Amino acid sequence: MSKATTVYFSHGKESGPWGIKITYLGKIAEAHGLNVKSIDYRETLDPDKRVRKLKSILEKETSNIILAGSSMGGYVSAVTANDIDVQGLFLIAPALYFKRFKVADYVPRTDNTYVIHGWDDDIVPVERSQKFSKINKATMQLLDGGHTLNDQLQPMGDFFQQFLNNCAPNHAEQSQQ
Repeated sequence: MSKATTVYFSHGKESGPWGIKITYLGKIAEAHGLNVKSIDYRETLDPDKRVRKLKSILEKETSNIILAGSSMGGYVSAVTANDIDVQGLFLIAPALYFKRFKVADYVPRTDNTYVIHGWDDDIVPVERSQKFSKINKATMQLLDGGHTLNDQLQPMGDFFQQFLNNCAPNHAEQSQQ
């Protein structure tokens, strides 16, 4: 029997742990046979305090780990994946390469990194995700949308399903055995 896998979602700067995207993608992960947790970071807007919180939670984790993050949560997930082996890293319009953030070099410890970003994002320039994806040879999808991509749930979900099939293949079948 294989070790359980848990998807840890990290929300954006001003959203919450069970916003539209996380709720939608969480259902897809659960249907895939994965455990789902979403961290509540609302007590701080400091991205590096959020990184420390996630790392503290993961120190106690005994399952395989998949990280998924949106906007500032993408930064939190990417920085955490620099230091912790993960099965996969899924980033939605990640807030990367901001000068005011402590970390600006991202080398995730995984072979499964997917990035999704909206062409019309006016918060995080799409070029930042393109730079990250090129450096890390990440699979990237660009959508016709802005920063939240809340109007692009179906294509985002399809891309997330593809990601899960690559980093946690047949997990739903294994968990039912």
